[in-house]
Formats: sequence, C-alpha cells, structure tokens
Amino acid sequence: MTLTHADLLKLKRWNTPTIYNGWEQITRGDIAADGFNLEETRDFMPQMGPMVGYAVTVVIEASNPGHKKKATASEEYRRYVASVPGPKIVVVQDLDKPRVIGSLWGEVNSNMHRALGCVGTITDGAIRDVDEMTNAGFKAIARRLCVGHAHVVPVRWDCPVEVFGRTLSPGQLVHADKHGFLAISKEDEPKLLDAALFMDNNECNTVIPAARSCTGLSSEEAVERINEAGRQFGKATKEKFGSKGEW
Repeated sequence: MTLTHADLLKLKRWNTPTIYNGWEQITRGDIAADGFNLEETRDFMPQMGPMVGYAVTVVIEASNPGHKKKATASEEYRRYVASVPGPKIVVVQDLDKPRVIGSLWGEVNSNMHRALGCVGTITDGAIRDVDEMTNAGFKAIARRLCVGHAHVVPVRWDCPVEVFGRTLSPGQLVHADKHGFLAISKEDEPKLLDAALFMDNNECNTVIPAARSCTGLSSEEAVERINEAGRQFGKATKEKFGSKGEW
C-alpha cells in the first residue's frame, strides 16, 4: 500500500467526482473508459459520506446450493480478509446478476467484516438489513435490496471481479460515494491526493467565483468573464500537470 492512513482520511473528506478530477490529470489510462463504474450504482447510506479503502474481492452465487458443500469456504474467506491491511472495501461479484437471488450482506456479516477492518462494500447484487448495516458503520453500494440470503457462501476470493461494468483487482485503492466508485491503479496512488486538492482549489479560485459574480452583467460581459476564468483555470492546470490540463 502506497498511501498512509492520514492520506486515506484526507481522501475521504472529498466526494468521488472531486477525486476523479485529480485522477484524470495524472493517469495514463483512458479517462472515459478506465477507472469508474459504467453501470448505475445505488448508495444505501449516503449520509455516511464517501468511503475509501483497498479492495478485498469475493464472488458469490446464491442460487447454487452446491457451493455449500465446501464447509470451510466462509472460514477460509474470512482468514483472507483478515490477512489484508485496512481500511478495506469488500467488492462482491454476484454471478446471479441481473437476477438477484440472495444477499451476502446483512446485520451479521457487516458486523463481522467491520471487526476485520472493512469499512463497507460494493456489490453488484443485493444487501439486506440496511438499517442494521448502517448501525454497524458499514457502508453499502449495491444494485438493490432483498429479503434473504439463499445459498450464499464465498465461491472464490482474492481474484479479479467485475462489478457494474468495471473489473477490480485485489489490493486496488477504491473511492466511492453516492455518485459511484473510482478504482485507482498503484501507479496513480502517490499523486492522487495532491492532484485532487489542486483541482478543487483551482476551481474555487477561478471558474466558480467568476460564475457567481455575474449578477448585473450583460450576457456578453458574463460570457467574457467566465471565458477568462476558464483560461486561467486551464493555464494553472497545464502549468501543474502539463498538456493534459483542460477546462
């Protein structure tokens, strides 16, 4: 892990779009196709704000009773989760999607995972016991709610998983909130916080105050003021990050 716990706490102070604004300036990836969810997510605890942590991954298939034949699967999976330094976000691929049969999550599992250093989950399946999960301090971003757990046990873990159109790997830094999630590559971690803070300050120093100071101006004057602020924003971004900076 590249970032300190203090860095992770600082990242948690900002929403995921703000972190994205910094990430897009430093990544070598395709900012339109890499990093964030491509399908709609639902944040069931928006009042808890963003969550940030390193991915621990698991695959489930609640419709298949055959998985329960491996009696030690849940114990082995929990040993894997416990072996990874926190904070952690459990990323769950549900093989039954889009037809959701049962949930890995509820009051018991959320409390267990919280005890193992996990702050929340991203699952392309379902959750249940949403109030009890919230009370446990365990944030959930999921596709929907459901009533039961059916035949859910871990099928495999510590492997790449695909959720909401995006593949995530174990150990990948994840930032998530009501807007969706962003998965950060190792090479982008060291510069992420500085880039996000710079971009937020740049907006607050240029385009936002310009747009809010247009009262009483003619349309032409307002456009020119905003355009000039945009040029200042772009200039500062390019000076910081090079040719990638745009507004």
